[in-house]
Amino acid sequence: MRSLLTSAGISLAFTLFLTPVFLRWFRRWGWGQVIRTPENVHNPSHGAKRGTPTMGGTIFILGTIIGYFIGSYAGNNPPTISGLLVLWLMLGFGVVGFIDDYMKVRLQNSLGLSGWRKIAGQVIVTVPFAVVALNFPNAFGQTPASGYISIFRDIQVLSLFALGPIVGWLLYLAWISLIGTAASNSVNVADGLDGLAAGSGIFVIGAYSLMAFWQNKQMCADVLDPTVQAGCYAVRDPFDLAIVSASFVGALVGFLWWNAPKAKVFMGDCGSMAIGGVVAAMAILTRTELLLILIAGVYVIASGSVILQRAYFKITRGKRLFLMSPLHHHLEMRGWPEVTIVVRMWIIAGLLAVSGVGFFYVEWLSRV
Repeated sequence: MRSLLTSAGISLAFTLFLTPVFLRWFRRWGWGQVIRTPENVHNPSHGAKRGTPTMGGTIFILGTIIGYFIGSYAGNNPPTISGLLVLWLMLGFGVVGFIDDYMKVRLQNSLGLSGWRKIAGQVIVTVPFAVVALNFPNAFGQTPASGYISIFRDIQVLSLFALGPIVGWLLYLAWISLIGTAASNSVNVADGLDGLAAGSGIFVIGAYSLMAFWQNKQMCADVLDPTVQAGCYAVRDPFDLAIVSASFVGALVGFLWWNAPKAKVFMGDCGSMAIGGVVAAMAILTRTELLLILIAGVYVIASGSVILQRAYFKITRGKRLFLMSPLHHHLEMRGWPEVTIVVRMWIIAGLLAVSGVGFFYVEWLSRV
């Protein structure tokens, strides 16, 4: 418990008190937000945000890493391969987003990396994560990830390796890559209003921290015979997952102080993709992959509205389902104030995250 609280506290203090220092550096380096020209922007008021320091995701990424390592060693819980994998996906996706942000700032346009180049970068980061996650078993044979599709725990009839090792590895890598790219890009799409992605991420990743902590209390004594303990979880390092996710939540809380409307700093693609990386890693390593759709539902709504808009546009040959996608921009076009949209999205994020944790707990009750 000391590790968990210390890591969250250190990360919170880092982003809360040191963000102004980073902002002075960002302004000196010219890391200002690039906004589309007024005649093309969906909301002219967004033009006032031009020049606001961006790439703030680097702040909470660094805060998470520092808080995690200090907290781990302070509580005598050294980092495990599972915790390091979460950091890998966070940092790797953050680097892809940083390249995109830097291109926008350097070239002074809002284009950056193309969509397919972002996905290619995300896959390059995800594949090593997937390979390592299916290795390094502990004394009970538990690896960080598994070859099964999961919802509350592994679904035994949904083995990705049922058709043999070669096909299994291809399916497994494709599945993990799908989760990683979908989560990262969904958060990226949701990052359009001050504080929306960061505030929602606190609820989403906070839910995963709670579930990982609960899994630590209900660990299987032996993965080869999980029936010995009813309702146990065959997760390799649940407490370390709780620590690293708590550290990330602490960093997001401190960052949100400066990112809430009216934002003094934007997280950029660097930050939004890093959040998606943590969400994906936690879902995979806690064996709750399909439950991610509910827990991270606020991000699913954002990306889903974009998919619906494009599909409807093609089917109807030019008609639009929303005034603009994603959904939060549609609400802006309807005249909703930005703060109202953000707070209500936070409420939705909280309700969906709590619902996911509730179903997770009910499933455990059904087994004991």
